[in-house]
Order: sequence, then structure tokens, then C-alpha cells
Amino acid sequence: MLQQILHDMYIDPELLAELNEEQKQILFYKMREEQLRRWKEREEKAQMEEAVLRRTARRKQSDGKHVQWLCGKDGEVWVWVMGEAPGDRPYDQISEELIAERARQQAQKEAEELWRQKEAEITKKFRDAMAQEKARIVAEKWKIEIEDRKAAKLEEEKIQEELKKREEEERQKGEEQIRQQEEIRAKELYLSLKQAQQHSQHSDDDQEWEEQLRRSKAADEERSHKARRARDEYRRQSLRSIQKGIVAGLSNLFQGTSLNNEQETNLNCNSASPLLSLSAASSNIWERPSRPFSREVIIRWFKEEQVPRRAGFERNTNRIAQWFHGIISRQEAEELLMNKSEGTFLVRVSEKIWGYALSYRQQSGFKHFLVDASGDFYSFLGVDPNRHATLTDLIDFHKEEIITSSGGELLLEPCGQQKNPPDYSPLFE
Repeated sequence: MLQQILHDMYIDPELLAELNEEQKQILFYKMREEQLRRWKEREEKAQMEEAVLRRTARRKQSDGKHVQWLCGKDGEVWVWVMGEAPGDRPYDQISEELIAERARQQAQKEAEELWRQKEAEITKKFRDAMAQEKARIVAEKWKIEIEDRKAAKLEEEKIQEELKKREEEERQKGEEQIRQQEEIRAKELYLSLKQAQQHSQHSDDDQEWEEQLRRSKAADEERSHKARRARDEYRRQSLRSIQKGIVAGLSNLFQGTSLNNEQETNLNCNSASPLLSLSAASSNIWERPSRPFSREVIIRWFKEEQVPRRAGFERNTNRIAQWFHGIISRQEAEELLMNKSEGTFLVRVSEKIWGYALSYRQQSGFKHFLVDASGDFYSFLGVDPNRHATLTDLIDFHKEEIITSSGGELLLEPCGQQKNPPDYSPLFE
């Protein structure tokens, strides 16, 4: 069934509705793998065809338009590398000049800002000093004698001249200090820009590579962890299956298993159902369709292929298993499980595939798993890595082993019949 789906790359919506979320995700993952495999095949084929076309085009190129490279005196293709031709300045020299110019402009800008601050400080300092001195002279001389105003004025002018002279000297001194700081700052900026240029040529690529390497390593570790966990779980369940003797390699031992006439006459259901007669292989040749299309076809398939394999029977007895049900819908299965405890389950004959559906009661609702029986084994579609020789083997195996690692489903309690006659009666009539 899975091979047919991957071959057609299509799944019927009704069949898709029968899958639970985990089975859907696994199925979509496998379909995606198949898509990638086909895409790689197409790409390889396209590349081969393109290579053939290129070879064909080269042969025809002599008759069509083509590009001719300019050659030098030596007969080789003429190439000009900027900075290496005669008259070109070396790239290092151009780079040095650009860096020096940027450093000079930055230092000049910083020096202008420092000078504006310094000039404001000097102006304020001497304006305040002059105001204080003037106030002192006025306070002392103006009130003492009016005749000395001229002397006071001369003394004030003298002091102002002295202050202006000192202001000019301090201005010159400040300008010299700013100029020296500008030269020192220009050298510092030049070295800083030079180091930044050299570092940026390596750090960007290194950081990007380190980040990409880190993400790649983390993804590899996560994939390895998941693969190792899945491998361990698969090995553990496989060893468990081998120990119980229920792997697919033993399926041939059960091919000839059938009920004898005495067992057919004594067959009953849970010691309370009426006797059910089992039909032998039909006299007509049974050719199974690609998929079920009616209840009559499903019943015939069950009688002719599943009854000889003792599908639905308890192990080593002639009784129908309590968990076995007939062709019932998902809704009917959920109604049967509605008031049951977690871990209760039933197996119903599927109307969508050649196989069964296991309905499971979990704490928050229900889960449904499709059981593929189209081959000579029984296994959950896309979930169970093991192949079981009989349907009873599959059920008994998952009474002790979980179905999925994420859900932890264990088959604890079978869900029996609530109808009389049982819903599987048409399968054994």
C-alpha cells in the first residue's frame, strides 16, 4: 500500500482521513523523500542533456556568431589589472592615501570642535575678569573722589590692555595645543582605520563561517541524536520480536495454517456467540482489486485471504478475539471507546485499504492506526518498524511494547461487542 502511494504520489482523501497525525507526518515525509529522489533524477538527466547540447553547439559554432578575445603580442588573452599597468599607482599606495585623508579630515573636524570650546572658555574667563576688575575700581575710586575719575579711567584702560594682551597670549597658546592634539589624533585615527581595514577583511568572513559552522554542528548533533534514538528503539523492538518469534521471516511457516473441519464446526465467539461456519477457499479464482470498493469485496477478501491466516482469532484457540470487530466506521469505533479507560482498544476491518484500523482510547481523545495486510505480514502503516506474521502477533507485541515513542501507546484493555449478533458476523457467514 505504501509503495503504491509513493508510486502514484497521491493518497485518496478518504484514506488520508483514516490516518492519525503521526502517520500523516511520516507519510508526507516519505512522499517528500520520493519527490527529492525524482527531482535529483530529473536534474541529473537535464545536466546530461545540457552537456550533450553544449557539445553539439561547439560543433556548430564555427558556422554561427561567436566571441573572439583580444590577444596580446604573446598570443595570450590580453588582460589589464588595475594598479599593475604602466603608469598606474599601486593599490596599496591608493589605499594609504585614502586612509590618511580620512584620518586628516576626522582630526581636523575634532580640532575645530575643541577650538570652539576652548575659545568660548577663554572669552568667558577674561570677560568675567574684566567685569570684576571694573566693578572693583568703580566701587573704590568712584565714591572716594570725583576728581580722580580720569585717573581711574586711565587705570581701567591700562588694565584692559593688559587683560587683552594676556587673552591673546592664551589664545595663541591654546591654538598651539589644539594643533598638536590634532596631529596626534590624526596619527591615532590613521592607525585605527588601518587596523580596522585589515581586521574587517578577515573578521567578517571568519564570523560568518564560525556561525554557519556552529549551526551546522548543532543540526548534525540533533540529527545524530534522533537517528541514534530511532536506531536504538528499532533494534530493541526488533530483538524483542525475534525473541518472541513473530518477525516476518517466520511468515512462511504460517502460510499453510488453516482450520480443520472439526474446528470449523466448533468455532464460537467468546464462548457465548452462536457457532460460525468458516468457508474454505472459493471455487472461483480470486483476483484482488488494487483497493477495496465495496463491502462485498472486503468480505470476500477477508474470507479468502484472512480467515486462512486466522485473522481476528485468539492464539491457539477457535474463539474470536475480544478486540476484533467487523466493518465499522471510525465514528462507531469512537462511540464504543467513549466511556472506556485509557489504553482500551479495538481492531476493525478497514474500508479504505486491504487491512485493518486499530482504534485506541487515550486520555485526551482517540487515535487510529492503519494496519497494512496487503502482503504476507501485518504492520502499522508508516509507524511500526516490525512486520508480524499474524494480526494476533501484532496485538500481543504492542501489549508490551509502545506503538510510537512520542505517544507511548500500550494496548491494555480490549473493547468487546455491544451488539447481538456481533458486528463481525457478515465476515464469517
